[in-house]
Amino acid sequence: MKKILIINAGSSSLKWKLFSMPEEIVVAEGHVERINLADSTVKLKFNGDKTKRTFDKLSMNDAVQNVLNSLVESKIVSQLDEIGSVGHRIVAGAAEFKSVTELTAPVIEKLKQLSDYAPLHNPMQVATVETLISYLPNTPQFAVFDSALFHQMAEETALFGIPYELSKQFYIRRYGEHGISHEYLACQTAALMRQAQADLNIITMHLGSGASISAFKNGKIYDTSMGLTPVTGVLMGTRSGDVDPSLVPFLMKRLDLDTPEEVINILNERSGLLGVSGLSSDMRDLNASENYQSELALQMFENQVVKQVGAYYAEMGGVDALVFSGGIGEKDDEMRRRILTRLSHLGVQIDPNLNEIGVEGQITVETSPIMALIVPTDEELAIVRQVFDKDKLDDKRLVH
Repeated sequence: MKKILIINAGSSSLKWKLFSMPEEIVVAEGHVERINLADSTVKLKFNGDKTKRTFDKLSMNDAVQNVLNSLVESKIVSQLDEIGSVGHRIVAGAAEFKSVTELTAPVIEKLKQLSDYAPLHNPMQVATVETLISYLPNTPQFAVFDSALFHQMAEETALFGIPYELSKQFYIRRYGEHGISHEYLACQTAALMRQAQADLNIITMHLGSGASISAFKNGKIYDTSMGLTPVTGVLMGTRSGDVDPSLVPFLMKRLDLDTPEEVINILNERSGLLGVSGLSSDMRDLNASENYQSELALQMFENQVVKQVGAYYAEMGGVDALVFSGGIGEKDDEMRRRILTRLSHLGVQIDPNLNEIGVEGQITVETSPIMALIVPTDEELAIVRQVFDKDKLDDKRLVH
């Protein structure tokens, strides 16, 4: 039995699970939400008990320290060196990393150089790695990359309409985000539908503070909404989604900015739901608001998801399943209703009662030609499987 801690740091949240492997038993788990926002919440589940505490604007570093303190204070472990390995979700491996990788000092330095591919995520995730290493210096730590899945995409959907030689010279392509989640969702959806994944066209929607949509054609990844970096695609919590590239020099001139990075910062941290609403990046706050800009932000989010799904439907020549996941996808029944109502012309027939109940499984009527489902993602399970397999392989190599 080996205990493996999985750290899943997102743009505004941190999820963690402590697994006993190879049994895949979750010993304890927790979730820190609203990081860098007022009323940050810390949830812990252990031995059937659940606790929830609220703090004023926790940073990501605060969240990591809270997790480690909770493990000892709640007697989940007697001491931190009981943890055999740590697995981290890392968004951007770019062209450098295509599989699970041990986080050695040279690897960490290389990841720091890849920050341009995921400026909201990689610096924060690498800092999280370094924090964990400072507490657990003798514990092997591994990175599992969101971008790895999208290396399987054909150039037809992976490349942009720029000179081909530039794409090749600078490794410019769609690296996406949430690849660990999308791969898990496609596999789990096929299991729920009791069909072979290779027989299905599936659109997976990971909708949260970060939001991305992916298409699986005949069970294999075919397209994804995010591009070179996670700022593109649909409207997100603080990220703009797709914009005209000419906006960068346009805003530089109008706002008298010195560098393009200052505009990218606006697109990454001051746009999306927050920028449009002028209120919050959290959809729960917008749902509770009655002002015009809050509703406009909701309408724009809805419209962009519908547009992306419609594009993938046409691109793949039809779809068998639409999958909702992530904080918004799993928990916001009204947004699911709005999206599926707009897609009814494709044949999607929502079951209002199942949608409102909101548990894992089908939320369309039995006769619907396209099945819509809620599938809670489990990135941590997907990560721990890869880390455990890598750890086993490394142990065998040491023996030989």
